[in-house]
Amino acid sequence: MGRLCLIHLDGKIYSCRICHSHLATPGDLMAKASSISSNSLRLSNFHCRHGTAYLFKTVVNVGIGKLEERQMTTGLHTVADIYCICCRKILGWKYETAQEKDQKYKEGKFILER
Repeated sequence: MGRLCLIHLDGKIYSCRICHSHLATPGDLMAKASSISSNSLRLSNFHCRHGTAYLFKTVVNVGIGKLEERQMTTGLHTVADIYCICCRKILGWKYETAQEKDQKYKEGKFILER
């Protein structure tokens, strides 16, 4: 088994609730519940199985599971679960593709569940 190399972020961070591995910075945050962008693109309220969720441009220290199609409140999306590479807890998912034109901004982005 190989050595686990974690990326450490500076400043304020979002981290895994279980093992506290660094996941993202506030600069990577695109939207959280009730958030709207300044480019007249309305971002959805993000919710998950357990409540609030956050949309990030990028995250670190995560593994990506297999792709699957999920019907969500905003339409059909191809997503993959993401998990902490240290403790293996499922943290959220990555949007690979969106079928609806107004949801394309989510492609390649990550949802972290609260």
